[in-house]
Amino acid sequence: MSHRPVSEPVSSDLTGQTSRRSFLGLLGVAGGAVAVAGGTAALAGCSSESGGAAATATATTTLEPTQPTGAWKILREGNDRFVRGEPTHPHQDAARRNELEAGQQPRTVILGCSDSRVAPEILFDQGLGDVFIIRTAGHVLDPGVIGTIEYGTEVLGATLLMVLGHTSCGAVEATAGTLASGEQPPGYIGAVVDRIIPSVAQITRDGAGLPAEVDPDVLRTAHVRHTVAALTGYSTALREGVSDGRLSIIGVEYDLADGKVRLVEVQGDVGEQPEA
Repeated sequence: MSHRPVSEPVSSDLTGQTSRRSFLGLLGVAGGAVAVAGGTAALAGCSSESGGAAATATATTTLEPTQPTGAWKILREGNDRFVRGEPTHPHQDAARRNELEAGQQPRTVILGCSDSRVAPEILFDQGLGDVFIIRTAGHVLDPGVIGTIEYGTEVLGATLLMVLGHTSCGAVEATAGTLASGEQPPGYIGAVVDRIIPSVAQITRDGAGLPAEVDPDVLRTAHVRHTVAALTGYSTALREGVSDGRLSIIGVEYDLADGKVRLVEVQGDVGEQPEA
């Protein structure tokens, strides 16, 4: 099965310099400090297996496939059940809760939008300990977010990383509105828009320039793809994971109307090619 190669580090015309120091500079000294502190606090509350077992625990289990292809197959099947209205609600009983007390080894890390209509555990019909989830408005990145993702892949051993966008995304629509009107949203909402605007470069790269109005649906897909590229651009650990074949990164879109997910970007191999 052919697949797309690992992207080169994201260039400055898309998301700024790729070094951590420059990334913090983009956020501002105070904002960067808050993001890093928040990310550290989040990690402090997450545990893998006790002691040094997290770094050495085997990824193999007789019950749960840990290869990216297997992880994606499980999520595909879970979404199919959700769409049919036949969820099985796996791993949500007392036995599973007790099993996870000692630690966690999720198969997949999901970076998704904070939208209350897009709950990954529900739309993929998953349970406790199955997926490691980070959610921000418009699935935007900052150092704390990337650090949390790396914790999921490098410490907990997840072999699949998903960027999950969705239809009718308020953050994407706000960005399209800002591009059309030139007016910035109030307060810190503008900071979210600022991190989505570079995805416009994905739209204009093969075109004749920025259109007068950006279609939110087109921008949504471009933003998912741009986020996938940015992750391997910023993070050496994620880039090397894809190069080594132990990690695959995918971009997925969720349709609020019919509940289906669509694969739009792949780095690595998940046994399926993205839709055009």
